[in-house]
Amino acid sequence: MRNPQALSSSRLTRVLGWSALAALALNTWWGLWLSPPDVVQGQFVRMLYVHPAVATMCYAGFGLCTLASLAWLWPRLRSPRWDRLAVAGAEVGAVFCLATLVTGSIWGRASWGVWWTWDARLTLTAILFALSLGYLALRRAVDNPHSRALVSSMVALLMALTVVVDHYATSWWVTLHQNTTLFKQDPTVHGWQLATMLVSFIAFGLAFAWLVLHRYRLEVLEERYETEGLASALEARRSEATAPLDVRTGFEGDRGPSRAPAEAVSQ
Repeated sequence: MRNPQALSSSRLTRVLGWSALAALALNTWWGLWLSPPDVVQGQFVRMLYVHPAVATMCYAGFGLCTLASLAWLWPRLRSPRWDRLAVAGAEVGAVFCLATLVTGSIWGRASWGVWWTWDARLTLTAILFALSLGYLALRRAVDNPHSRALVSSMVALLMALTVVVDHYATSWWVTLHQNTTLFKQDPTVHGWQLATMLVSFIAFGLAFAWLVLHRYRLEVLEERYETEGLASALEARRSEATAPLDVRTGFEGDRGPSRAPAEAVSQ
């Protein structure tokens, strides 16, 4: 087996990691010191430099999971690497989904006066998080790799449908959650606010890529551990079954006393 450190660390992961740290530090500096308070929201506008970016990475994780699951379901493309990529996207997406709920609650407390309300966007995001936990639990419950990938792909498609409805919830229904901020005809974000918000997307995007890559490689290590561990156990059992019998002591290898020959008993 290759060195686990070689599988989990490479030039690409180091570059991504250091770039993510630098971008996050820049985002923190600009967000806390250079960007001015908002006229309406005051200091709470600084959540703008965290919440939209982590919500976008949440969608990206589940989108990656869905695309990899579709690739696995396609017979001509079916490969274990797609299943590994799907679980990596789902797990990292679940982390960012939780961060979305937490930062959204903090921002909602400042804007709406409550930590939680059963708004369409908030409710659908909570459902999406529950589905992601179910997806990950299902993968742990099914041992057969083919069956695990198949049922997980079905759940991934359900998560993709929830992502679409969640994204358009503010357009389809009247909600407390504001609509899109950047992609509209007259955006209200500009200057240092706009620059810092764009940096936040870059920073969390780099962090997302770093986490997905490491999670994928961790999945490779787990599969190798299971395969090589099973092979070692089978080899040990074969060695015990073929161990020579020590007639003088009546022991077979280290497995304990064996039945003595009939001649020895009669004497």
